[in-house]
Amino acid sequence: MKIASQQARSFGADGMVQGPASGKFMLITPDRICYAGLLGRPLTREFGALTLYVSLGSPLSLKIRDGAWQSGEMFVVQADTPHQVATVDRRIGVYMIEPESVDLAQLPPELGFLATEGGAQLHHPAIREAFLALAGGDMHINAVRTRLDEFILGARMPVRQLECRVAAVVNRIKRNPSDSVNAEDYAQQVDLSFSRFLHLFKEEVGTTFRRFRAWKRARNFMCYVNANRNLTDIALETGYPDSSHFSHTVRRYWGLTPKDIMAGSRTLAVIHDASLVSTAH
Repeated sequence: MKIASQQARSFGADGMVQGPASGKFMLITPDRICYAGLLGRPLTREFGALTLYVSLGSPLSLKIRDGAWQSGEMFVVQADTPHQVATVDRRIGVYMIEPESVDLAQLPPELGFLATEGGAQLHHPAIREAFLALAGGDMHINAVRTRLDEFILGARMPVRQLECRVAAVVNRIKRNPSDSVNAEDYAQQVDLSFSRFLHLFKEEVGTTFRRFRAWKRARNFMCYVNANRNLTDIALETGYPDSSHFSHTVRRYWGLTPKDIMAGSRTLAVIHDASLVSTAH
């Protein structure tokens, strides 16, 4: 199912940013999210992805857990790390990398900063220039969507090789985050005991099955942020049992309620693979 919206159509057939949405976009692929726009005023957030924050104007302020606020132009935050981020002019670039897709232990030297723990402050002018080119509408989106790492980071990321049974489960969840199949069913499908499946999943992916799927569902919500849809319908379609659970989970990961996210995304151009938007069953 593909969401049709006026904002999403602000990208022309050639992939060039057009119209009023120029400068505010979110590109979503199965393994990356690339965003340039306004930050909003999020509370503590806890992404399941490795996240690179880039200032597009005034310096950023970042706080990891209960630590002190830091100021700088660029920060990297590891997955599953509670943090807060703020900036005076609210202009920000964000690059999110799904951990199961990359081997951080095999990063080339020029990308070693991505493996830094905590909220490491960075200085990489080329990364900021790449974001500014996208935000300014000077780059064709379709020209970079299949090579985001090279365009944003300047190098390819080493691919993580998961154990084949875990990889099958991971790929199914990524294709259909709203799927209601539980861990016990997945274990049976890949011919593993329940306890062995959970242990192997965490060992391979680096996080628990429950946390992994919760993040993928919350991530999938971003495909709907400028859709003219009822929040209750979106909650059910993205796999949540009710609106309360939906709102709580989205706020936990994104630091904002679904209502606030959608209110701030009316002029946001969202580009995503249609396969990311699925119907619960």
